[in-house]
Amino acid sequence: MNVIVVGAGIAGLSTAWSLVKAGHSVSIVEQGPIPNPLAASGDHHRIIRRAYRAGTGYGRLITEAYEAWDEMWADLGESHLDARGFVCFSREPGDEAEEYRQGLEEGNFPFELFEPDAAVKRWPFLEPGSFRYAYYSPEGGALHCRKIAAELASWLRANGANVYEKSKVTAIDSEAGHVVLESRETMQADRIVVTAGAWVLKLFPELGGELKTYRTALAYVEPPVDLKAAWEAAPVVLDVGGAVDGYVIPPSGGAGMKFGSGLHRVPTSDADWNREPVPGEGEAIRNLFSPPIARIEEYEVTEVVTCAYTFTEDEKFLAHEKGRCLVVSACSGHGYKFGAAVGRRVAAAVGDGDVAGLKRWLRAEVASQAEDVRRLSD
Repeated sequence: MNVIVVGAGIAGLSTAWSLVKAGHSVSIVEQGPIPNPLAASGDHHRIIRRAYRAGTGYGRLITEAYEAWDEMWADLGESHLDARGFVCFSREPGDEAEEYRQGLEEGNFPFELFEPDAAVKRWPFLEPGSFRYAYYSPEGGALHCRKIAAELASWLRANGANVYEKSKVTAIDSEAGHVVLESRETMQADRIVVTAGAWVLKLFPELGGELKTYRTALAYVEPPVDLKAAWEAAPVVLDVGGAVDGYVIPPSGGAGMKFGSGLHRVPTSDADWNREPVPGEGEAIRNLFSPPIARIEEYEVTEVVTCAYTFTEDEKFLAHEKGRCLVVSACSGHGYKFGAAVGRRVAAAVGDGDVAGLKRWLRAEVASQAEDVRRLSD
């Protein structure tokens, strides 16, 4: 089958990788370079972890995600996962950090609880008395996004796929299987998979009722000199507790230390809107992390990068079929960790036509055991 994949973020690249392995003829088209720093998955690193709120269903899928990454590492010849584990700090009863702990308990995943004094002793960048407890899990870390994207593009080229960079798609005829480029060239396919991230609404505006686009920013910082060694050895901070929805990725894979917060986002109707950082934006993000991080004003902001991404209302993946076209959208920034698994599942659905089964998996809905075994063994 001749398949065009529109969008070379992690979902598109992983789908193309899986399609090639299944024997399909594949072209992948990206509006910018690969990796594209403007893409939701185009930053230096993203978190992978097993912690999910109890009952969401994604805790069940994360093992498959790890298996898919292992398959990809084998093909690429190198792992791009810094498996340093993750830590959370709970500051209020029922906060996100506590919900993640409950998810670990539900999945019977390993973690170690720390009383506040013990946590401060182990991670000296913490402010004493600013959190209720901490916990550490060894099963998590940082995925190195740009290295993954670059190597997947190289792998695709080496294995017969057509990889088109700086080739913006302006229109798709879902019934005819036509893809129109900004250059006015037209491409033809038996099947089209659209993984265009925050730009998907430019191609399919009718999905605006299900997908909302947001603009956010991330702050790269330089920690105080006397705390650099502690941060170099630290796990990923999945959640700093309270209402911040904040995470920290320590220096990893040659990239600097990053602060990101779910509080720092604004809705937009245009993925290209306001992509330049505004004065003071990095410091505003940084300051959200005190408490529990001590001496926050001593962390120098070295770079601010912006990001555009889509949300569904329930923060679950979306799949939409129209004619020969299958649109797949991530469920916010949380989607990266499932990227390799999403690619395998989308490629399987393209091959066997079971889009309904794909949708159930993307939404983490429970399928019958017999059905899941059949799909994975086909």
